[in-house]
Amino acid sequence: MSQTSMRAPRRSPLPAALLALALGVGACAPGEARPQAEGPYYPGPGDAWQHRTPAQVGIDAARLQKAVEYAESHDNKDVPYDLLGLEDTFGLAVGPVPESRGGPAGMVIRHGYIVAEWGDPKRVDLTFSATKSFVSTTLGLAYDAGMIKDVNEPIANTIKNGMFASEHNRKITWQNLLQQTSEWEGTLWQMPDTFDLYHRRNRKVGRQEPGKYWEYNDVRVNLTAYVGMLLWKRPLPEVLKEKIMDPIGASETWSWHGYNTSNVVLDGKRMNSVSGGGHWGGGLWINARDMGRFGLLFLRDGVWNGKRLISSKWIDLATTPTDIRPVYGYLWWLTPESAKGPGQPVEQFAARGHGGNTIWVDRTHDLVVVTRWFGGDWKEFEKLIVGSVVDKTATLDR
Repeated sequence: MSQTSMRAPRRSPLPAALLALALGVGACAPGEARPQAEGPYYPGPGDAWQHRTPAQVGIDAARLQKAVEYAESHDNKDVPYDLLGLEDTFGLAVGPVPESRGGPAGMVIRHGYIVAEWGDPKRVDLTFSATKSFVSTTLGLAYDAGMIKDVNEPIANTIKNGMFASEHNRKITWQNLLQQTSEWEGTLWQMPDTFDLYHRRNRKVGRQEPGKYWEYNDVRVNLTAYVGMLLWKRPLPEVLKEKIMDPIGASETWSWHGYNTSNVVLDGKRMNSVSGGGHWGGGLWINARDMGRFGLLFLRDGVWNGKRLISSKWIDLATTPTDIRPVYGYLWWLTPESAKGPGQPVEQFAARGHGGNTIWVDRTHDLVVVTRWFGGDWKEFEKLIVGSVVDKTATLDR
């Protein structure tokens, strides 16, 4: 992974998606394969990702164009282009921060093919809390490898470094930590659990028993990343790269950062524990194309081109609504009404981050949608996207 320098925001005179729609860029070139009927399509590495016109994948071009125009015209107002200004919102940065962010960008993927792109989908940008779903995935890989035997088992049975030794903390299970219901008490990387912005703004009650209260808390998500590193005894970016990003053909431009306070030594090796967001710097820096590949892996139930990378069991666990917070799973945002039954995995879920950075997966319509710096109403945008799908048939049945 390369440490990519941030460029100043750049806008194209004509949105790429609209240009593609106007010129029919997605049409098959001579000798190019038609959309596959035998099985799902998987893109090759890098730029080896086929485009299709909307009509070829059962989408109405005019309706899709309206969705793209809506995304392009709604820049996010919550995040300044000069990202150094974020300290005014979240507090002093203790990890790296890009100098600037890009403008609105994104892509629509159906049946695995790129149908539309806008902005600069290859620009590397901070993703804020969309990073959390990547943290979840590294814990899922540990679960698949047998490092986590049971998500309902207390973490203290495995992690013996004292962070789960108190009477309160030793009750916390893996599921509690992943669902943000742990109520863990302590200090990590010089930050107490009460330091989180949302805790300070929204907390109305005292500390509750693990599993009884949901709180969005970046200190505890950073703890999740840390215990994941303790399980693997490797930096999580190495694990993600080897197990997920390289196999799905992601670029070499993404990088994942921690803080200058989160360096540890494990088995004699110095490594950095990464953060699960960008409140105090750090986090995942990635482009829209690589985000789209990650979303497509989850749309395809953890299989990439015939090889299983993460188990269906884990994906089901990660996308099953939390009892006390049905819109949340294992560090994924969920659409609970899309579940096929009580206690069942949902059909629509998303990695979401501050500033409108989103990877939205829609199993019902075989769609993945990525947005960067989107500032409009998500429900309106989703309505436009789904409304453009005229052929409701998906390539895979669940």
